[in-house]
Amino acid sequence: MRAFILEGDAATETTDVAAARAAIAAKKTIWIDLESQTPEVDALLAGPLALHPLTVEDVWSDRPSPKADEFPGYLYVCAHTVKRDKAQLVTCEIDLIVGAHFVVTHDATGIVGSALRDELTRSPRLLARGAPWIAHAVLDRLVDGYLPVIDRFDDDVETLEDDVLAKAGTPEGGAVLGRILALKRSLQSLRRVSIHQRELLLRLARGEFACFPAEVLPYLRDVHDHFVRVGDLADSYRDLVTSALDAYLSVQSNRMNEIMKTLTLISTVMLPLTFIAGVYGMNFDHMPELKWTYGYPYALGLMLVVAVGAFLWFRHKRWIT
Repeated sequence: MRAFILEGDAATETTDVAAARAAIAAKKTIWIDLESQTPEVDALLAGPLALHPLTVEDVWSDRPSPKADEFPGYLYVCAHTVKRDKAQLVTCEIDLIVGAHFVVTHDATGIVGSALRDELTRSPRLLARGAPWIAHAVLDRLVDGYLPVIDRFDDDVETLEDDVLAKAGTPEGGAVLGRILALKRSLQSLRRVSIHQRELLLRLARGEFACFPAEVLPYLRDVHDHFVRVGDLADSYRDLVTSALDAYLSVQSNRMNEIMKTLTLISTVMLPLTFIAGVYGMNFDHMPELKWTYGYPYALGLMLVVAVGAFLWFRHKRWIT
């Protein structure tokens, strides 16, 4: 546990649970960033902060979708940010509890907490403004965490489109198809999270909860607007990946057609040659050319004329280039 306590005009950082208890009892503005579950931390949550047992349970457990629950004296918000683990998208839960004088967060990955700690270390101004502004800062950085992921999706989709045209229908095409499906799954996961989280941020921006005063609401609406743009970009990339999959199948089909066309043309050329060889291979007694001195070169020449004629005909019809 790390806590930042407002002491006059300065912010004091501590890991002492007793110091956090004293600050809560004195109604000093405090931000508590939880790290791991211990009996002392559970006692702090259930004692001075008076959190409901269901809230404590939700803080230490993972939830698949965002939510907001209002209790007497505080608001509990479960939100999600994302990060990329190689080609997979991983959702990271961030628990936020907002009271009159305190804010409690649980960020197991440290994506949001580390940035906020750095800011409070440089300047206590955010802590001096009060708990609602700290909560806004947490939500703002949570949404900002989506932007690098979205930028990587942009790069991946652009590279993918080039690889689809170059490698579809080739031995390297299987790896490209795997990347398409992985991106499609990641964007689908991002879409599922963004739908619920967009609704959650909209409820906060509308002022449905008493812990956020009117002067904070415009900033929460700004956070909601940013996340709406994130959701729109995710939907557009999802459409682009779907288009890339369709293009992959189309290019693969076209290359397969080219292969079949080449094999068909070869078979078409060989068919009359096989017919000629079959006719002169029957060995009947009364075949005039059978004992002819020039019969063998004549048969080969006839085959060559037929093959060249078929090739020129295909060129004339522009079936080959």
